Formats: sequence, structure tokens, C-alpha cells
Amino acid sequence: MRRFVAVAAAFLVVAPAAAASPILGIRGSIPRFAQLTGQQSTVGHAIVGWDQGAGWGSPFIDLFKTLGEVPMIGLSTAEGGKEAITPHQIAQGKGDAYLIALNNAVNEWGRRIYIRPFGEMNGYWTAYCAFTKSGTPKPNHSTADFRRAFARVYLIVHGGPAATINAKLKKLGMPPIKDDLPANPMPDTRVIWNPQGYGAPDIPANSAQAYYPGDPYVDVVGNDLYDIRGRATWDANEALYRAHPNKPYSFPEWGLWAIDDPDFVRTMGTFVRTHHRTEMLAYFESKPGSIFDLGTKPKSRAAYRAVITTLAG
Repeated sequence: MRRFVAVAAAFLVVAPAAAASPILGIRGSIPRFAQLTGQQSTVGHAIVGWDQGAGWGSPFIDLFKTLGEVPMIGLSTAEGGKEAITPHQIAQGKGDAYLIALNNAVNEWGRRIYIRPFGEMNGYWTAYCAFTKSGTPKPNHSTADFRRAFARVYLIVHGGPAATINAKLKKLGMPPIKDDLPANPMPDTRVIWNPQGYGAPDIPANSAQAYYPGDPYVDVVGNDLYDIRGRATWDANEALYRAHPNKPYSFPEWGLWAIDDPDFVRTMGTFVRTHHRTEMLAYFESKPGSIFDLGTKPKSRAAYRAVITTLAG
């Protein structure tokens, strides 16, 4: 979660074309959010720590079942509040046992699922960001390490013959895996690359694109977009959308940061209706007492019912 004040940005609203029909989701209680907004959430979002649920057997299949029709699993490199593994170590295969277990769990699930590795990687508050808040590079956390680590996650999660995977790993300068893996192909298994539209710190070396592993290793591009003090970075969001014209787009996290602002919700509705590669948006979050919860935001909740709940086809 970002801890910064967003820069004000103007959003140019264009005339709507035919309505898009993205799938809608939520982090938190799916039934409670349905009561608040009328939304029948297809996607349920959960973020897990590194090695959480080691083995990825029945306990994680049980987790998948609590997340609606389509689970979205965010991966972190932290465990118990501390960094458990670096991007450099992941790229070198040190986390393969965990990733292979995830591959097996996804295969056992056997239905559509989103895997969201290392969201908001260009935010200094994440363990895997390449920079500190001041812009100082972090050892073993370079953007090159991140790109390789992300590609490795992508290849192992999707699985397939070891020979095929290893040829790609070798090309990227990474060590091989040992055995064939169950295949989890698109479109059911969808790996989301999810920066923020602009970096924090906002320096060229920490831009979203600095962390992009390349089209072959991304299924869906995502952006986390929050309304902070009545301001949201719509210009950076537009730039991210345009930077990847061949990829579906998504909002794995979006919400209102301790503010009741129906205009933000309406603008999101307009964006989705006029940007037809947007396939998924998941509100953050449905939880009593959360600063993001719509239960304490009556104007935004009404706008959500009117312009977001109605997006679902």
C-alpha cells in the first residue's frame, strides 16, 4: 500500500463508445460488499506472504474457494513483516520450491485464476522496490533483478515441459528448473504485472516501465489507483494503459483513501467504458473500520451502485 500524496491530474473524458463488460472484484467480505453496492463479485482478492501455506495443498485450495468464482492471489516477498527473499534470489532459483508448489495448486484448482506477483513494485514501501524513499538503490533489488524474478515466476506458474521453460530461462540468464511442470495456460491462468502508474520516488529509474519484464512474461497489465485528498493520478493511469496496447488492462486495487468522493467513482466508470481493454477491476476493500470501506461513504456508495455495479455484463 502506498504512503504518499498523489499528484493532482486532469482526466480528459471522451465520448463513450459501446460499454465494456469487465469482471468486478473486491478484497474483503464478498457478501458484505454485495449488501453495500449490489455487486456480485466475480473476483476475490487475497495477498499472501512468501511461503505462506507452504505446500499449497488443500488449505490453499480452501482459500481459493473463499474468493469467489475467480481468485486473485497477490504474492509478496515478505513473511511476518520481514523480507524473506530478494528479487535477486528469486531470479537465481532460490524460491523455486514455493513457486512450483504454487504451479501445482493452480493446476489443482483447474479454473480461472489471477496471480499477481509483487504489486506496486515501483513504490518504496514494498520490500522488492529497487529504491528507498530517498531514491537510493537497494542492493540485490535492481530493476533488472526484478524483471528476471517476475519472468521466472511467470514461467513456473504457467508451467510446461522443463526443456521449454529452461530454454527461456537460459535466454534470460537464469538457472534451469529440474522437472517438467503441470501446464497452466492462458486464458484460465492470468499473471498480472501491477505497478503504480508513476513511481515513488518519482524518478526515471523507478518508473513503471523500468520494471516491465517484456510482453512474453505478462498476461494482464494492472494499475493500483487511489483517490487521496480528492486527487488521483489519472494522467499516469492513461499513460500506463497506452504503453501496453497489446495487453488487457486491470485495476487489482482501487479505492477512496479516507474520503467520500463520488466524482472519483464516476470517473472510474467513464474510464472503463471508454477503454475497452479493461478486463477487471477490484475495489479495495470491504472491511468494517477500513479507511477505504464504502460503508462510511454514502455518496460514493451510491455512485458505485450507479456506475460500477452496472458495468458487469
